[in-house]
Amino acid sequence: MNYHKYFSVDVINGPGTRCTLFVSGCEHRCEGCYNKATWHPNSGNKFTEELQAQIISDLNDPRIKRRGLSLTGGDPLLPANVDTILQLVKNVKKECPDKDIWLWTGYTLANLTAHQRQVLPFIDVLIDGKFEAEQADPMLMWRGSANQMIYQIDNHSNSQKLTLD
Repeated sequence: MNYHKYFSVDVINGPGTRCTLFVSGCEHRCEGCYNKATWHPNSGNKFTEELQAQIISDLNDPRIKRRGLSLTGGDPLLPANVDTILQLVKNVKKECPDKDIWLWTGYTLANLTAHQRQVLPFIDVLIDGKFEAEQADPMLMWRGSANQMIYQIDNHSNSQKLTLD
């Protein structure tokens, strides 16, 4: 997996102060996308174990109270990205259990494959759906268009209850 940018301090992509990773690769190619540079899966830089370790170190840095990690892009759930994203979220949850993980994807929750769904038990919030320019609304929190849904994922029950936020 490649990534375009990593911000160790971000206050825009989710609540509180966060670490944010913009991954490469998106097959949705939404009209009006603000991040077209991330569409090609081979663009940007190679995601490494060193960067993963840096993210975990940044999340645990006591000098800055970070609330969590935001994964955006591109699309973290692009099938070619899923294995790396899964490893990252598992490691973040293990090493930083008090931090939340938010993930943005152009896929809808209902249409995620079994492979993509493997990530769900390790994230706290999923924002799904393609950006739809005709439904764009700058007043929406954490999403660009009204068709996109925010799901709070409850991973403390066996049923993996999902509720619309």
